[in-house]
Amino acid sequence: MIMRIFQVVVRPGKESEFSDFFHNTAIPLMKGTDGIVSVLPGAPRVDSPREFSFVMVWKDLQSLKAFVGEDYQSPHIDPAEAELVESRTIKHYDLVSD
Repeated sequence: MIMRIFQVVVRPGKESEFSDFFHNTAIPLMKGTDGIVSVLPGAPRVDSPREFSFVMVWKDLQSLKAFVGEDYQSPHIDPAEAELVESRTIKHYDLVSD
């Protein structure tokens, strides 16, 4: 399984607008995606008020590529959120089970 960690820093003043997108569009979309085993969305904290994240566990690399395409190592964003986002990062790991 592949663990994908996606982090976003929102532009100043766009926190509320991005939060609405995150909760009402992004989370439901990811939870309903084929090949996703688990979705752990992370909302901002007081010490990081503009940072949002997703930790996703994908069944396999083929499932991930089916969703984002061959360039799975680039942090893709929905066009609806592009103007709200200052920066984004993506990391991938092999999931280690007990």
